[in-house]
Amino acid sequence: MTDPNKLDTKTARTNVESRTERPIDSQQVSIKAWSQKLLVALLCLASFYGGWKSHESTMANQCFASGGQIVEGGKTILCKLS
Repeated sequence: MTDPNKLDTKTARTNVESRTERPIDSQQVSIKAWSQKLLVALLCLASFYGGWKSHESTMANQCFASGGQIVEGGKTILCKLS
């Protein structure tokens, strides 16, 4: 009988057995999971900060386009039309 996919079943069986015989280091997997979670959190923070600064820039450009100037009042940025 010929194998249409040209797979050697003896080699495939050996590869499966060798994968199952190796012990998995659970600590290494845990560290990888935490580092991925930290990376995702940092990317989310960077995305939020970038969007916030982009919004501020758009508002400032709209203010300048309408002939106003930016007045900073504490935590808010105000557009004073002249």
